[in-house]
Amino acid sequence: MSTFEDIRTAEAAYHMHVYGRQPVAFVRGEGMHLYDTNGRAYLDFVGGIAVISTGHSHPDVVRAIQEQAATLSHVSNLYYTEPQVKLAQRLHDLLGWGKVFFANSGAEANECAVKLARKHTLKDGAKSKFKVVAAMGSFHGRTVATLAATGQPHKHEPFAPLPAEFSHVPLNDEHALDSAVGDETSAVLLEVIQGEGGVNLATPEFLNAARKFCDERGAVLIFDEVQTGLGRTGRWFAFEHAGVIPDVITLAKSLGGGLPIGACVAQDEIASAFGRGDHATTFGGGPVPSAAALATIDVIDREGLVENSARMGERLVASLRAKTAGNPAVKEVRGTGLLVAVQLNGEWAADIVAAALLRGLLVNNVTPSAVRLSPPLVATAGDIDRAAGVIGEIVDGYRTA
Repeated sequence: MSTFEDIRTAEAAYHMHVYGRQPVAFVRGEGMHLYDTNGRAYLDFVGGIAVISTGHSHPDVVRAIQEQAATLSHVSNLYYTEPQVKLAQRLHDLLGWGKVFFANSGAEANECAVKLARKHTLKDGAKSKFKVVAAMGSFHGRTVATLAATGQPHKHEPFAPLPAEFSHVPLNDEHALDSAVGDETSAVLLEVIQGEGGVNLATPEFLNAARKFCDERGAVLIFDEVQTGLGRTGRWFAFEHAGVIPDVITLAKSLGGGLPIGACVAQDEIASAFGRGDHATTFGGGPVPSAAALATIDVIDREGLVENSARMGERLVASLRAKTAGNPAVKEVRGTGLLVAVQLNGEWAADIVAAALLRGLLVNNVTPSAVRLSPPLVATAGDIDRAAGVIGEIVDGYRTA
């Protein structure tokens, strides 16, 4: 086995320098833990960025991948495959509506959603109905279009000019949203909880307002649940907390149990806007990722991981608040289910992440002043208490910062 230094040296020589990596290389995962090149175990509260919902190397997911890979790995979307069709039906049944397009990532799912919304709203010849309204602080991907949809200007600057049809309003500002959604708006694209923005929660009032404005003005309401979907927030889908039904929902991250797959699910009327050849992908919804996704959903359902996410999420928020109570370095602990952030009163998040790594805990600095925790949904009370204890001990050293 290569040493960490071997891996780091090779990465520096042969990989584009686009990632700010932590000084560790992982070689194995099991349940809530990852193991590095020296065999040291780390409690994983990153979860592959809200991906590994069933825990690392869950035997049922591994078995599904192995069996499908040994049977049929790829034929492209020129042909029917059973795992893809079964997965589409399963997502339909979970939502209670919709037709599905499978992609390879969340960004691609969002690209599909934007294209679909434009095709739907232009179907009657309204050539000017092409604009998309999103929220400041949002993150929708890194392709040219989804980067333009992302409400983080510092991410735009290196790649300007970006497509101009995207505009942004402050999250939870209903008046600004009202002003922004007009006759030229094809879609409103929102995260129910902004993951990369720092775990910022959209209010039910804001989501209801978005639904109302879209209905009044003939726009498509898209919820980006790439990070929040499939149990992360203590419900199968985060929009269920507010009771606001979108026209389109996008999924990825936890869908494939660690394999790359995304999904754009649209209400039947919206989905019908696409005709043959309007959108396509070579790999999306392939047999192996689809089999992994089916197994992942089965495990989440059978093991009660949606309910566990709700219970453990409440415990995590309560424990973090208790451990940081009275500490002026901590502004707020917020989140829903097992998607939680510790908001700091200074830009110390990267230092806290580094200190946690030394203590065998993985978390990530989602913004310079916010530490995100998104563990697998199999987390136990003991895992929660250990993570909260480590974070509490670390931020205690910032009381006078």
